[in-house]
Amino acid sequence: MLNLFDLSGKVALVTGATHGLGMAMATALGKAGATVVVNGNTPAKMEKALAQYAVEGLKVKGYLFDVTDEEAAIENVQRIENEVGPIAILINNAGMIQRTPALEMAVADFRKVLDVDLTGPFIMAKTVGKFMVARKAGKIINICSMMSELGRDTVSAYAAAKGGLKMLTKNLATEWAKHNVQVNGIGPGYFATDQTAPIRVDGHPFNEFIISRTPAGRWGNPEDLGGTTVFLASKASDFVNGQIIYVDGGILATIGKPSNE
Repeated sequence: MLNLFDLSGKVALVTGATHGLGMAMATALGKAGATVVVNGNTPAKMEKALAQYAVEGLKVKGYLFDVTDEEAAIENVQRIENEVGPIAILINNAGMIQRTPALEMAVADFRKVLDVDLTGPFIMAKTVGKFMVARKAGKIINICSMMSELGRDTVSAYAAAKGGLKMLTKNLATEWAKHNVQVNGIGPGYFATDQTAPIRVDGHPFNEFIISRTPAGRWGNPEDLGGTTVFLASKASDFVNGQIIYVDGGILATIGKPSNE
């Protein structure tokens, strides 16, 4: 049974994996046996990330390019195929968020968020998907969000993009299932990362809100994404397609504030 989760011999490309949740997912894939390739667009961050992967005992390869640039994506995916091996797993993790009230948001800023969070995953899925369809095998995991299901103040562009990514996931799964390519998504809840550190201090209103609103009673740890990532990347999920798995401590399962009893 454990062989179903073994990723030995598989090449996995994870976009935006120089820090945070992307790094946690890439690390999980590497520890499950995959040869990991990470994408980023900042040389200094890439150098630091590769050093951190090495601390984890993983030899990870890094490629610098912008996922919204189709020509760069095509060129670098081909390089990875030639230099590392056939890409068996793609995780579309690169993304951005801009917190601006809708009435104050410039259309150019709205378009930028959609470009990174929705068009970028389409470009990468299309580029890598051509190889997967030809080989009749592949796993694509799109990193969605609870904002794929819920709205929230100041994140209209992000929510629109992540809602679109959920439906893109379902449509690509529909088109490529007959080629033995599974396209699924992960929707992370609220996680303890460097970015959320300032609002996770005791007494901060948002920290108290998240802990009280989450049935699990805590923020997620980046490692909490590892199991779901490996499952969707492995043979164990060969008949799972077009699904979004929310790793959120139960937030989306409930309405209102959970009981403290």
